[in-house]
Amino acid sequence: MLSSIPWHCFETGLSTPVSAQPTRRVLIIKTSSLGDVVHTMTALTDAALEAPDIRFDWLVEESLADLPSLHPAVDKVMPVAFRRWHRQPLEFLRSGEYRNLRTALGSIRYDAIIDAQGLLKSALLSWLAQGTRYGLDWFSVREPLASLVYQRRVRIAKDTHAVLALRQLFSAALGYTMPGSAPALMIDRTRLPPSPPAACPYVVFVHGTQWPTKHWPERYWIDLAHLVQGAGFTSWLPAHGEVEGHRARRIAESCSAARILPPSGLAEVVSILAAAEGVVGVDTGLAHLSAALGVPTVVLFGPTSPRRTGAVGHHHRNLSATFTCAPCLRRQCRYDGPSQVTPACFENLSPSRVFTELMYLMGERTVASGAVH
Repeated sequence: MLSSIPWHCFETGLSTPVSAQPTRRVLIIKTSSLGDVVHTMTALTDAALEAPDIRFDWLVEESLADLPSLHPAVDKVMPVAFRRWHRQPLEFLRSGEYRNLRTALGSIRYDAIIDAQGLLKSALLSWLAQGTRYGLDWFSVREPLASLVYQRRVRIAKDTHAVLALRQLFSAALGYTMPGSAPALMIDRTRLPPSPPAACPYVVFVHGTQWPTKHWPERYWIDLAHLVQGAGFTSWLPAHGEVEGHRARRIAESCSAARILPPSGLAEVVSILAAAEGVVGVDTGLAHLSAALGVPTVVLFGPTSPRRTGAVGHHHRNLSATFTCAPCLRRQCRYDGPSQVTPACFENLSPSRVFTELMYLMGERTVASGAVH
């Protein structure tokens, strides 16, 4: 399984092996989510190394636009706003945003258009662009009707890990042999804002996610914060939105070494994660991102499974719940039996176990860094 494959993060600059005079232009359509965008960037790294004559444009949800712009092979990021448009479709049409999108997509003739999303909405976006459309076939794609829009279709087994599937799709579409090396996240860190100064080394707790069933119990976070404090680290807590903000404040009030992160854009968050000593997170995009950056990361899986969409990283662990109904793949918990915590499936993923895994990973990275030097 891919979770056992080492992952490394390129810090790119002038030495990045990307051609200064490209002969091919490719459009990537991968609008969301954050974890999916991170996975797609590994396939883009393959292409940058194996086919350096290609330059890329990328269609992505506006809230995630900062991330693809960090890849040195990406020339232009084109934001879309499906989440906002879905709520206000008439406003989308009246405002001129649809006309502007069509104009932007029609202004360039692409050598290839890769729909890495595999949904009907992303396939329709590919149809608006000019060029040969590539995507997964009827038996491989998430929404089979999307495959009817593509002119070139690639078959990949449905149980393939998302990272490997995307790497295979890109290699087939762009005509190179997928490298046998570990997946890599190529980031130009010169494009990142500086991380905020920290009084002492810190660990980030990625505690927020949209699925109620993915939430690790709040009292577990509090216990973990005290364990981290005892090891000499501060805990930093994102506080995006009202619910996550309230939880972050309760955790911070329960531990003197816990801090709430100030409001930050995605690029700032990347800097914060990259400078962390470690990260503990639920199954959500920021946890996948920190693992991809090579930061020691423990990712907690309760109702979901890492088999196809687990985080991949050089210093990471995907910890799965062992429970009678896990993984249930449900947003709402239906378990009504006895349990010490809610959601019940996290009962065996105790703070002490998570802390032990985190300390091991942090020590592992320290040893690896010493070996390099």
